[in-house]
Amino acid sequence: MALVLCTGVNPALVRTRQLLLEQAGHTVVPALDEATLVVACQNNQFDVAVIGQTISPRSKRRVLQVVRQHCPSSKVLELYASTTGRILEDADSWLEVPADVPEELVQRVEALASDDA
Repeated sequence: MALVLCTGVNPALVRTRQLLLEQAGHTVVPALDEATLVVACQNNQFDVAVIGQTISPRSKRRVLQVVRQHCPSSKVLELYASTTGRILEDADSWLEVPADVPEELVQRVEALASDDA
């Protein structure tokens, strides 16, 4: 199973994503701020990094930069709301999500982890 980094600014959404992914057998490390993100990336080689939909565009770009710098082999999945659209043109995959967490998240993470994206 995959080692997944789950970022976001809403602790409840991050926790829900974490639970969904863990129920599918993945190991999840949450990061709700940049300091935690940097430490997590320095200490792990993630298969997939999930960037939450409620993160500001500027912060999404910073998260992507940190992940690419410290975990260059990680695939990046950007979650985005239909009202904002995709921000990260160089992410590996994207998933439009409503306010809650889509069930499709697990399938998308598994596809990225196995290079089937």
